[in-house]
Amino acid sequence: MATFVLVPGGWHGSWSFEAVVPLLERAGHAVHAMTLTGLRSDDDNATVATTNLDTHADDVLRLLDRAHITSATLVGHSYGGMVIAAAADRADGRVSRLVHLDAYVPRDGESCWSSTTERYREAFVAGAATTGYAVRPPKGGDPRRRPHPLASFLQTIRLAGTLAQVPRREFIYCSGWEHRTPFAELRTRLQADPGWQVHDLPTGHDAMHEAPEAVAALLLGGGAGSAARPTTCVEDPIARAPGRRSDAAGR
Repeated sequence: MATFVLVPGGWHGSWSFEAVVPLLERAGHAVHAMTLTGLRSDDDNATVATTNLDTHADDVLRLLDRAHITSATLVGHSYGGMVIAAAADRADGRVSRLVHLDAYVPRDGESCWSSTTERYREAFVAGAATTGYAVRPPKGGDPRRRPHPLASFLQTIRLAGTLAQVPRREFIYCSGWEHRTPFAELRTRLQADPGWQVHDLPTGHDAMHEAPEAVAALLLGGGAGSAARPTTCVEDPIARAPGRRSDAAGR
């Protein structure tokens, strides 16, 4: 039995994995879908203003401590790739697998800000214009999204090198939005790295909702097969902003 820790991307909470969680649980695995600090409904402005990438990595580490997890599969979507990388580097060998689901795979000294495209940096700046510390969700997506702590997009990651010791590292590239994705160069880089396995899914960025069976199949170690056929939705978090089934918030 595997233990999955699912970390959402920017503006999202545990609900972003709602279609995938039951598929993993049905296969007999433990699943913890997280809502990170600053993205919870009861977080006050001060919490959002002081939350950064370290805060989110600590959320994951606290969950590992609290649930006594010693062999975790960390799955990070989009910005969540920054979080699982930081957490795995500090987890003292408690992470056995990393899955970056159309997500950033940072190197030491990089940030979400430095790793993304100018289009996304402009969206971060525009989204934070009102408060200076919280990035509003782009218009037109899932109404459950919340303002995202700006500092977590800006903070550079510091990696001690233990991340490279995680036995299994995978990157899932969503190819259905190739004219907008910030991950094309990353895919090329990881394909040339023997330490990584790269999978392609013909979906938009929001693969968990477009093709949950295909995502679950990859997480369970199988091929995506015919389940990888996308629906008509191609979620772009900027152009269209959209276990336990209970929320595993990192308090």
